Amino acid sequence: MSTGQPVTTTAKHARYRGRFAPSPSGPLHFGSLVTALGSYLQARCQQGEWLLRMEDIDPPREQAGAADAILHALEAYHLYWDGTVLYQSTRHEAYEAALTQLTENHYSFFCSCSRKSIAASGGGHIYPGTCRDGLPPGGIPRIVRVRVPNRHDAFTDALQGQVKSNLQTDSGDFVVRRADGLYAYHLAVVVDDAWQGITDIVRGTDLLGATPPQRYLQQCLGYPHPQYTHLPLAVNQQGQKLSKQNLATAIDTLHPGATLNKALAFLGHPPPAELQGAGPALLLSWATAHWNLQNVPRTASVCVDDRCD
Repeated sequence: MSTGQPVTTTAKHARYRGRFAPSPSGPLHFGSLVTALGSYLQARCQQGEWLLRMEDIDPPREQAGAADAILHALEAYHLYWDGTVLYQSTRHEAYEAALTQLTENHYSFFCSCSRKSIAASGGGHIYPGTCRDGLPPGGIPRIVRVRVPNRHDAFTDALQGQVKSNLQTDSGDFVVRRADGLYAYHLAVVVDDAWQGITDIVRGTDLLGATPPQRYLQQCLGYPHPQYTHLPLAVNQQGQKLSKQNLATAIDTLHPGATLNKALAFLGHPPPAELQGAGPALLLSWATAHWNLQNVPRTASVCVDDRCD
């Protein structure tokens, strides 16, 4: 997958509808705040809607109380969403209907392969197509995959520019229902983005590689393609994305102004000196009036304590 030059997006769009979709596997940290803030500002600067979706479809990874903690943190930072929160755990019927549609239109197939057998095939994590034309003798239908064509996909990311990939060589036939019976991320996010009428998706560059499979799934299900914007990641000194798995520190909800100031600077919009001690309301008002994707960096920055380089 390759990226080109960023494009300019200055036009106002009355129908803009964005979203922030965290998973309740832990509290918000600085990296997730950056994503929330960028998606919020991209919506608000265009007088658009900003929805909140809780991606709680993977119970083994969820942390008790995390969903409520995320809502509290967003409110503490004055990142107020429109409408009610959508919980993916309430959407199983919609995902099952999408699976049925994929099966009836011959886009999906059952697979009996384990991760270990895929790795042993020599293609790394890319599925080699073992069950594409039917399960091998004795194979148990453990997983549902979408059959992808051997062709190139290209789309224009509002920040990263043109992104090109080959579905078969870069992602392979991807999973839409897991071996444990849970619905896969690709399926749930595509179904819900369409159902909620999301026109613009703003998220981190760690999900840039997920976009071509999701665009293909949108095509299979007859959904429109939203506009994508992939923001730079905040990483630690080892170059790892700040994440709950890497024990990233939860953001301070008692003194949000300083952290919000830092997040705006990370996104290329450092507030003026007179706002250094301001609270979230003033900072977000200023940021909404001055938000411009051309000022947002495309690449990751290392963040240590209160400093990002």
